[in-house]
Amino acid sequence: MSEMLGSNGVQIQLEAPPLAYVRPTEDPGTMNGPEDVAIQITDLDAFYGKRRVVRDVSLGVRRNAITAIIGPSGSGKSTLLRCMDRMHEIIPGARVTGTISYRGTDIYGPDVDPAAVRRSIGMVFQQPNPFPTMSIADNVAAPARFNGLVRGRQAERDLVERCLSQAALWDEVKDKLSHGGTSLSGGQQQRLCIARSLALEPDVLLMDEPCSALDPVATLQVEQLMFDLKSRYTIVIVTHNMQQASRVSDRTAFLTMGEDRAGFLVEEGPTVNVFTAPREQLTEDYISGRFG
Repeated sequence: MSEMLGSNGVQIQLEAPPLAYVRPTEDPGTMNGPEDVAIQITDLDAFYGKRRVVRDVSLGVRRNAITAIIGPSGSGKSTLLRCMDRMHEIIPGARVTGTISYRGTDIYGPDVDPAAVRRSIGMVFQQPNPFPTMSIADNVAAPARFNGLVRGRQAERDLVERCLSQAALWDEVKDKLSHGGTSLSGGQQQRLCIARSLALEPDVLLMDEPCSALDPVATLQVEQLMFDLKSRYTIVIVTHNMQQASRVSDRTAFLTMGEDRAGFLVEEGPTVNVFTAPREQLTEDYISGRFG
């Protein structure tokens, strides 16, 4: 069992998924039931003030898999991602309607603490954002220390090594942990930010265009890292890069805009199906480059 701390201080018990996931023998994109769903989005609308930017999205995010969200600019991809960990509501005037359930709990429920949601559902942003005044080691350990997840120097050292190893960065930085996080290359900084997210022990990692600022070599390193992590984490990635979506994801969701300029879900399914045999003409047109 796992738990989130409600806004009233009451611990809300949530059933935790197993640490390791064994892929089914059938199509790896198939979802067989609620137990395969990490996040369930139902009838979601997202607003900035009076302007609706996402409308009527219902989507199940598969557990221990990579889901890519694709679509043209302005179709609400990043907004949808930020709704999944309640980052959307940080913007003044922003709000959502509908439900997003994580482990069977509506994360927008009145008794759920947004900070607890963000610990369980981590976010990696488009631009690497290591803490500029902190060392590599402190970039990983400080958030976990602040949240009471680690105590004592040895525990911190173990945490730093474990998370940097999971982020495929330990061998590159183990001899310079006291150096500043911003001293690293762009790709290394992005993997450092992923390690920082892993230190908070999330179940889900949301990645908003994590490779858009990286060169091809660093991009492939982050893609390989995502593939390595999905046996332990559920990953959702927003990307404009169609080749990246087809390379790394198990499932793909395609969003586009209607005449009201609000993003809506056209279709979602196993990536191989979406890219080779889409159900909707809009998807076919976007995948083939006819628009977007």
